[in-house]
Amino acid sequence: MTQTSRRDFVKAGLAAGALASVGSLPLAAQRQTATDMVTLGKSDVRVTRLAFGTGTMGGRVQRNLGQAQFTRLVRYAHERGIRFFETSESYDGMHEMLGVALKGVPRESYQLMTKVTTGDGADPREKIDELRRLANTEYFDIMLLHWQHSATWPTDTTEWQDAIEQAQMKKAVLCHGASVHGLPALRQVPTDKWLQVAMIRMNQKGVKMDAEDYATNGLGNVSEVVQYVHQARGHGLGVISMKLVGEGTFTKREDRQQAMKFAFRKAGVDAVTVGYKNTGEIDEAIDNLNLALA
Repeated sequence: MTQTSRRDFVKAGLAAGALASVGSLPLAAQRQTATDMVTLGKSDVRVTRLAFGTGTMGGRVQRNLGQAQFTRLVRYAHERGIRFFETSESYDGMHEMLGVALKGVPRESYQLMTKVTTGDGADPREKIDELRRLANTEYFDIMLLHWQHSATWPTDTTEWQDAIEQAQMKKAVLCHGASVHGLPALRQVPTDKWLQVAMIRMNQKGVKMDAEDYATNGLGNVSEVVQYVHQARGHGLGVISMKLVGEGTFTKREDRQQAMKFAFRKAGVDAVTVGYKNTGEIDEAIDNLNLALA
């Protein structure tokens, strides 16, 4: 074999070895996307990274679409690969609208999250059954205690926690958690033994985010919120974020893109929920999250 042919032989062998190694890369190295299914913490529930939210301005934006247009929007999101839909008892009428929009769609093809108000006077078990009927579903994949905003919420809501656990035993709820507002409530999240999932407000500007006063009109403490997200995930909780676009105040696409990057790269959340009013917003949210994950 000549010197030249020997060098060619070695180069060919190195190239073949490189191709073989690419084929053996772990799955984690493959490109991640907005519509990938991810497991929420130590729970058994898997959702798409991007969710369809129904609570823009308390659900007013989605309600104003009317049932027919809202149904088309939900079906479009499902076709694009978004399989995670969220609503709340406080989004007046949205359980019913979502139930109609998803009628006929195979239940195993999507995940449904609701948030229940833990006010006085309601029977938790009756409320859970009522919400299932309104949403036309036998079960919720995730049920959250909604709008917890005091440092004592873990003890204030024990009756609701017990009822949700009983619903889990009956497979009417598959996973549970809380939606928190304000730093005093958020500080309880990372080490709370009951939680499986936490819903936490998140964006890079601090708009509509957590501060000492849960009802503040000012900016939230972004660095402290991110700190608690990291701690929560370290304790095995799944973290879903909301207010990604400052409740609709981020009018520049660059800001919305940065919000996605911040949530996943800096804060390290599992999933995010965004409210939509047209198909273009769905397409953009998917693109923005894909870019953030690239």
